[in-house]
Amino acid sequence: MPRSRRSFLVGAAGLGAFVLGRASRATADEPPKNDLFNVPKDLPVPVDDGACRHLAGLAVPKVRLHSTKDRWVDLSAVDAPRVVVYCYPRTGRPDQPISPAWDAIPGARGCTPETCAFRDHHRDLQKLGAEVFGFSTQTTEYQKEMVDRLHVPFEVLSDADFAFVHALRLPTFEFEGVTLVKRLTLVISSHRIEKVFYPVFPTDKHAAEVIAWLESHPKPAA
Repeated sequence: MPRSRRSFLVGAAGLGAFVLGRASRATADEPPKNDLFNVPKDLPVPVDDGACRHLAGLAVPKVRLHSTKDRWVDLSAVDAPRVVVYCYPRTGRPDQPISPAWDAIPGARGCTPETCAFRDHHRDLQKLGAEVFGFSTQTTEYQKEMVDRLHVPFEVLSDADFAFVHALRLPTFEFEGVTLVKRLTLVISSHRIEKVFYPVFPTDKHAAEVIAWLESHPKPAA
């Protein structure tokens, strides 16, 4: 093969590798479209719209919620020094792509990282006297798949009929014709809402945020 043609082919191969390398590096920082464990860096940040200002101090309503352990839980009757209920819109599944429209909603993305964070900090929360529950308006069967896949050690509660959401007037939003609860966390003490975290962002740091609050607000001895 003539030297000029051989040099051209080598140069073309090198250029292709260079372009491919640049493309790979350009997308390396962005999670795949169905990556549930990581979130894009440019998500819109939610702002406090005042939708939870009425909650602090309210008595927890007597509503039975179905649990992923196939039992009914009344949060107003849980016997623990403190109860942490993190409410989230919905978790995704690995076989389902994440819609760009979902990412565009402030505070919507990040339910799986939030759940994993509470899972990883579960013992720390228990040491602080807190019993943890996840909460969404998804069905128990849908929640069970997530709990099994992520090895979640605590119960997740379903409010598919919105009884608890309506009783406390929790904020909601619509997505693709479905009503979902906005992301927020309730800290319950003595059957009343002691603390509300809203909005919650970033989701993967929220469990640590709750722990920091519990540590700085120790519950007085009975």
